[in-house]
Amino acid sequence: MKFIVFKKGILIAAAVIIGVGAAIGICCGAAASAVSSSSSVSEKVIVIDAGHGGVDAGVLGINTKTRESDINIAIAKQLKGYFVNAGFAVVMTRKTNAGLYGAPTKGFKMRDMKKRKQIIEESGADMVISVHQNFCPIPSKRGGTAFFDKASESGKALADCIQKSLNALNEGIKPNEALAGDYYMLKCTQSPSVIVECGFLSNTEDEKLLTSSEHQKEIAYAIFKGAVSFYS
Repeated sequence: MKFIVFKKGILIAAAVIIGVGAAIGICCGAAASAVSSSSSVSEKVIVIDAGHGGVDAGVLGINTKTRESDINIAIAKQLKGYFVNAGFAVVMTRKTNAGLYGAPTKGFKMRDMKKRKQIIEESGADMVISVHQNFCPIPSKRGGTAFFDKASESGKALADCIQKSLNALNEGIKPNEALAGDYYMLKCTQSPSVIVECGFLSNTEDEKLLTSSEHQKEIAYAIFKGAVSFYS
């Protein structure tokens, strides 16, 4: 994302998905079918926002120099798949490696952010999940962190659910807490909105995981599982 130091409806269906557990892909189809059986699911619009893009690479991997923007879109696409398979309506702000700013001229960053806001507003979003990667001057800092708008109780509740799921994924890593953040993307809707920093590209171990397609699937599933638990 950027350089920082530490930067009711679906009860039965949610319980089924949360119980799917550790193995990505195993029983996932059955869980998706269970969620699809709830008529309220099809009414839920989930907006997935892959941060950065185009000339805006975000942060870079400490060793591989992998672009944050590329990891963001990869995880966002996996996340979309889980929600779609479960019967949710999904809107992606960024569908390719390109940014949303038009020409890369002065003010492109704000144009990019405003376009994302426009998409969110026009979608009628019930939930917004913005995917990012973190970077910290302290190389030992690891793990995913969910951010929420401090003025949003529902945003905090969603962030707490996702954070719990992320912490369960990162066994052996000191659990992180969901944090309040004053970010533009958290203020684009009255619906619950979070920024998920999936890990630290400034940490060698996190970088190895975040650049792995298998771990990207696991991260996406952890976010999905936490988001669905919010509805329970």
